[in-house]
Amino acid sequence: MKLHEYQAKQLLTQAGVPVLPGFLVDKKAPLPARLKKLGPAPWVLKAQVLTGGRGKAGGIKLVNTAPEAARELKSLLGKTLVTAQTGPAGLTVRKVYVEKAAKILREFYVGVTLNRKAAKPTLMVSAEGGVDIETLARVSPEKIRRVDIHPLRGLEPFQARELAFDLDIPSTHLNQTVKVLQAVVKLFLSMDASLVEVNPLGLVEWDGKPTLCALDAKIVMDDNALFRHTDWAEQADEADVTVQERDAKKAGISYIRLDGNIGCLVNGAGLAMATMDIIKLHGGEPANFLDVGGGANAQQVQEAFRILLADKNVRAVFVNIFGGIMKCDVIAQGILQAVQSFRHRIPPIIVRLAGNRVDEGQKLLKESGLDLMTADDLDEGARLAVQATRSSKP
Repeated sequence: MKLHEYQAKQLLTQAGVPVLPGFLVDKKAPLPARLKKLGPAPWVLKAQVLTGGRGKAGGIKLVNTAPEAARELKSLLGKTLVTAQTGPAGLTVRKVYVEKAAKILREFYVGVTLNRKAAKPTLMVSAEGGVDIETLARVSPEKIRRVDIHPLRGLEPFQARELAFDLDIPSTHLNQTVKVLQAVVKLFLSMDASLVEVNPLGLVEWDGKPTLCALDAKIVMDDNALFRHTDWAEQADEADVTVQERDAKKAGISYIRLDGNIGCLVNGAGLAMATMDIIKLHGGEPANFLDVGGGANAQQVQEAFRILLADKNVRAVFVNIFGGIMKCDVIAQGILQAVQSFRHRIPPIIVRLAGNRVDEGQKLLKESGLDLMTADDLDEGARLAVQATRSSKP
């Protein structure tokens, strides 16, 4: 679950990380009174969409007067923001966060994520934070300092001090830096996050004095742990989630819609990714990522088919199942029930089954009398699916 910047800053404030004063706007409402509470201009208007690169896409505006703020707010609300992460469709701006601007003296990067190889959280810091951190990571990775964190003890004070020295933080702000770094790590652990990112962490001039402040923030929480954070789960922004993605979530199916025309129904995330890769290798385009999970039943398979076929771009369906815990005959039953119950046009369906009770599953498909193509392996199935899209009508 991704949090908006304003939500992430609420959590950072609770954790003890300083943020600039601001307020959220979700409609074209009068601003002067609220701006006055923030203090004198300038102010910053920030589009609240779940993507990076907002500034480069025109989603962040610096304003110097209340009328200018009103005009920019009007232009931002309802705007489709297209960034490198959203794709050409972009995301609609439905909320804007208005924040007091501050003079930035220096910018740093601070982020915590999971180091799966070490099986520990990893804290990353850099003295060169800001909008080009991805480029820095690619071109000069040595400028990003990393340290693995003990999941129970968190960030030790000596580790935080060493990182502060690496950042060349002024000695007058050493203690504050240690507290901020420890707070960010503690927040990561307490919220069951997969990412807590403060970029940039700014050394700003505030009330005539320099101080550290989180200028932007991103938090991603682990969906599997949301039962421990129900208050935040209820605040999930699903405005840009498709109906199919909502239905898939209710059914316990992992589904992400893509731009291709070959629907994929697979069990296991790794196999799903491999299926998409081999479709691309044969010149095709997957229409989705869909993982029914390792223990799906016939009803879930039927629901997965309904979700797939609701996408009008799908011109072929490739079912790729390896039966480990899952039984291939159960999958076959779900496929047959789905095809028989679907009253609209059915695109070509290619089925590759392997593993547990595969003979029984293949027998069910063969004796059904339905027009299904079967494949003996992954490569053949992907090839048949690509061929089917080229021969079928849009």
